[in-house]
Amino acid sequence: MHVSRGIPVQAEAPVALTIGNFDGVHLGHQAMLVRLKEAANRLDLTACVMIFEPHPREFFAPDQAPTRLTSLREKLELLAAAGVDRVQVCRFNFDFARISAEDFIVRILRQGLAVRWILVGDDFRFGARRAGDFTMLKSFSAECGFEVEEMPAYAVNGLRVSSTAVREALAEGDLDLVGHLLGRPYGISGRVVSGDKLGKKLGFPTANIQLKHNRPPLSGICAVEVEVGVRGAAASSLPGAVRGVASLGVRPTVHENGKPVLEVHLFDFDQEIYGRHLRVHFLHKLRNEEKFPDLETLTQQIARDVEDAKHYFTLHPSTFSAGIEKPFT
Repeated sequence: MHVSRGIPVQAEAPVALTIGNFDGVHLGHQAMLVRLKEAANRLDLTACVMIFEPHPREFFAPDQAPTRLTSLREKLELLAAAGVDRVQVCRFNFDFARISAEDFIVRILRQGLAVRWILVGDDFRFGARRAGDFTMLKSFSAECGFEVEEMPAYAVNGLRVSSTAVREALAEGDLDLVGHLLGRPYGISGRVVSGDKLGKKLGFPTANIQLKHNRPPLSGICAVEVEVGVRGAAASSLPGAVRGVASLGVRPTVHENGKPVLEVHLFDFDQEIYGRHLRVHFLHKLRNEEKFPDLETLTQQIARDVEDAKHYFTLHPSTFSAGIEKPFT
């Protein structure tokens, strides 16, 4: 998959395009990508997705913007896995925000990308003051030489699938519902970094995963499965997935007003993985984060968490093969 930043002044080749933030790449997004690829194949075009970085709401009101489901890297990995040919990453800033809807169609869609077919969601808006919509695209389609289609809302068991619905389910700790909305377990990927070694001192060594954002949409203690990413010959010595228990939160027993931290204790695993990328799949929430009176009480609770996670896997022995896409390296 080719990743481009910015918009060319003049396109080199025509594309089939869909536009959005694609946060989480949930089942609704995946349905759009399937339709995009069908049209691209039919018209012999490149299947292209336009996304914005940062999210417009993060740019205008960072303190009020919704928490991200996926980092840019994670989003690109998911789009690549879905078979997208090209992703156009547009930097959202004041200049971009001031582009009129008409100018967006003519200068960006027609000239910069040579769009021949475009798919948008039923709630899609674009241009300054969100003045552009599906009706405007239709009115320009003949003049600009593209077909335009509108994607209806995608529902699972009567529930509209959206990034907001996924965030709400994560906030409630309903990881089963999250899995139904995403079509896979919710995951966070990141590099293993050095921590304070407290887990090792307590008898439960952990891998500390670098978080890209300070407001993860999920918190608490969870049973997880982890893909260990590594390049080169050493990859053959690593299992495809390792089970464990993860803590995602601010660790109130250890720090006052701490930043969110993702720590994973891997079962029956003792290999050196500092610097490697892990992808942590959250399968079942065991409990909320708590503040304990002392480290001894915390250690006792961690031991119970480990047993509870192992019990979960006894009841669900095939979670990895049933719900997780291919490992990454």
